[in-house]
Amino acid sequence: MTRPVTDRRTLLKVGLAAPLALQASAAGAAESKEIAMFGPERLLADLKTYAEAGNKQSGGAGDRATADWTAKRLAAAGFAVERQVFDVPWFEASRCELALGDLKIALVAQPLATETGAAGLEAPLRLAETAERLDGAIAVVRLPHRRWSSLVDRAVRDPLADALSRGASAVILVTTGPSGEALLLNTPADRPISDRPLALLAPRLAAPVIEAARHGRPARLTLLGSGGTRKAENVIGRRLRPGRPWLVVSTPRSGWTDCAGERGPGIAIWLALADWMPRVYAEHNLLFVCNSGHEYENLGASHIVEAIGPPPAETDFWLHLGANVATRDYQEMPGRLLPLPSADPFRFLMTSHEYVERAREIFKGQPGAEMAYPSSEGTAGELSEVIRAGYTRHAGIFGAHRHHHAATDILSTVAAEPLAATARGFRDLLSAIVPTHR
Repeated sequence: MTRPVTDRRTLLKVGLAAPLALQASAAGAAESKEIAMFGPERLLADLKTYAEAGNKQSGGAGDRATADWTAKRLAAAGFAVERQVFDVPWFEASRCELALGDLKIALVAQPLATETGAAGLEAPLRLAETAERLDGAIAVVRLPHRRWSSLVDRAVRDPLADALSRGASAVILVTTGPSGEALLLNTPADRPISDRPLALLAPRLAAPVIEAARHGRPARLTLLGSGGTRKAENVIGRRLRPGRPWLVVSTPRSGWTDCAGERGPGIAIWLALADWMPRVYAEHNLLFVCNSGHEYENLGASHIVEAIGPPPAETDFWLHLGANVATRDYQEMPGRLLPLPSADPFRFLMTSHEYVERAREIFKGQPGAEMAYPSSEGTAGELSEVIRAGYTRHAGIFGAHRHHHAATDILSTVAAEPLAATARGFRDLLSAIVPTHR
């Protein structure tokens, strides 16, 4: 048998080809991992885990379970993890209803709640839009159709204050919005907005109450429950590279309901970025924060920027993922919502001025997010806390989907493909603003 002749040049080619092949294989594996990381299956699986934790009120069981889960995920991604503990108020109603004769209508207690006592409050119902005094009455305040979010919104605060100033002994807010449900409203943590009982009424249940209020009919309001103060936690993860600038990614974790659409997309994208960024930003310090206390007017975020955030001058970029990052859109029909496969466009992408055009290019074709705005035109939510703290290079997204703050904000409010498109958009925006080192 004659062996083939192998010269030195051939051996050299083979020797060079082997490491090149290994490099190509490693690069291909990394690319496949990144595709999966920002793919719909992985993102939706994380969102499902978040949704299944249940109610996310600050310091409650669902919020604590989600804090533990996100902390474990950060640790698995190589972050040093700590918790920032702070006090939050809480109230859980044991009974909240309005009795009109034999008819009992379910209400929702608005924290921070003032109870009626076991006997309830018996008084005539009156529509608050009357110009007359409301002395001793249970005033019914009908809010116009909107995606309501906060008690400090003047469109809520002013009619509530007006009804109380005219002598109402209690107030029922009809939170008219697309879901037809009662919408819990964000509130300051330090004091109740009302020193008298305040409850929320779903617009789909409101017809008999409004009719009774037109005629001043008697009713009995009962609002009972328990409350106080408990501990909540901000979850904080750091990857330290001494002497290097910082990149920060933040997202809220808490809310009044299960918050699948309100918070879930932000959490899922935040987790994907936590896995991706340590590899591609090896020359930066990384800070990932997941806040509780959101429903108490950004209470957790205020603690982060006061005590945890790095010096603004040493921070290359802060990305904030707020409410309605990528939630399902719906057709509004009388009495129902029909699901669509696209993202709800009622989301606002805000960046510091120099990044607006780049953000518009990257998010082109994505409803709502495609039209980034300069944050100098005004912001909302926790992004406002970041900007007030002096972080001049930033981007954030926030909004309110059609089930925002409703008990119906469950897993079905999210569609996988828009979620993945939004996740890739934020990955690409980061890459464009702060070049990666692959």
